[in-house]
Amino acid sequence: MFKKVLLVLVATFLTASIATAQDSPWKKYDGETIVVSWPTISHFQKAATLIPEFEEATGITVEVDFTQYGGMLDRQLTEVSKPRTGDFDVIAWVVFSKNILASQGFLTPLAQFLVNPELTSPDYDIEDLVPAYVTTGGKVGGAKGYLDGAGASLVGVPFGAETSIMVYRQDIFDEYNLEVPTTYDELLETAAFITENVPDVYGMASRGGNGAHGYLLHLSPYGGTVLDDNFVPALNSPEALAAANAFKSIVENSPPGSESNGFGQQANALLQGDSAIYVDTYKVAASSRDPEQSTVDGKLGYALHPVTANGCGSETGGFAMGIPANSGNKEAAWLFVQWMTAKEQDIKIVEAGGDAGRMSTFNNPDFQARFPEYKVILEQLETCAALDWRPLIPQWGEVNTIIGEEMGSMLTEQKTPEEALGDANQRLLEALERAGYYNW
Repeated sequence: MFKKVLLVLVATFLTASIATAQDSPWKKYDGETIVVSWPTISHFQKAATLIPEFEEATGITVEVDFTQYGGMLDRQLTEVSKPRTGDFDVIAWVVFSKNILASQGFLTPLAQFLVNPELTSPDYDIEDLVPAYVTTGGKVGGAKGYLDGAGASLVGVPFGAETSIMVYRQDIFDEYNLEVPTTYDELLETAAFITENVPDVYGMASRGGNGAHGYLLHLSPYGGTVLDDNFVPALNSPEALAAANAFKSIVENSPPGSESNGFGQQANALLQGDSAIYVDTYKVAASSRDPEQSTVDGKLGYALHPVTANGCGSETGGFAMGIPANSGNKEAAWLFVQWMTAKEQDIKIVEAGGDAGRMSTFNNPDFQARFPEYKVILEQLETCAALDWRPLIPQWGEVNTIIGEEMGSMLTEQKTPEEALGDANQRLLEALERAGYYNW
């Protein structure tokens, strides 16, 4: 009996010692405060509900600076460009901002934390993060400076990332005996049929305004790119013209005013039953299950982003999260980034209504049973090889404006598709020449 008690006491002591050793990297930062810059969008607001749990586990206090998405980058640049310590220890960025930040040395490479066993858990499993999300939101220095490749380094971890799929009104497709489109030709034909034959419903939901997104969503599937491998604008190609004509047809089969719509109006057209087909970020699926936002819960089906003969080019975008180079609390900041993007928290964020960032979460059988879009997303992630669907160069803001303006002139019929693309191509060439792309 005495031996049994002794063995139990020894085992308890060893377990406590191991737990203390495992806790020590966290407890070392007990009492520190970090400031996190996040946008005021749903995923981050849902994730913020987990912060008290992180604070309890680590003793680190987290202050969140929520900023409207449109003004977030300007606010961040003010802080991360300070020659000494800035106010932010963690920042989230939308994918097209990563090279704006990285090109000026404002982001901390994450390798120094990943190779430190005192700062990174062996269970973190970085390879489980969705590879396409890691490349789009977190890698710099690879092909074209913003894709993966031999020179790529990791500066951020995906958080609130997404890809595009097709969402459609299953009830309407069943009633009219419609096949689910798999190609763009089928998509355009089906959208036109619905607009002409289904009372009070338009075939598509599209964003026509909000810069270049609406057009670029279809450029990669048609085999086009904005810039070729030498950074020469390629919007005068046959592929670019085919995508422009498809985009024009999609907007024409969307509710009136779609030529100036942003994402919110596009999503609302589907959620309120005004449109039957939506091709864009899968984030709309979660909104469809919210009775305060949706009238179509239980009426939707999910399928892959349509293809052309040139293959699939689904978009990959959303947000990533990293550490400013002038943070005064980099190690505590990494513990926060790591904790928030770990497997356990990824599941909790999805349960709260946020977005998954890990393959294991998308493969979770319970989630697949509850969220029918997850199996489609997994298949889509296998085929979204065209990560170059928009050029994530530091000059993205000007590129986005130019393409958006020219596509707007096409949608309002001030210019033909050929004229709009020709003018966009010339304006881009001049902008990149001013930026020094052709000095070599």
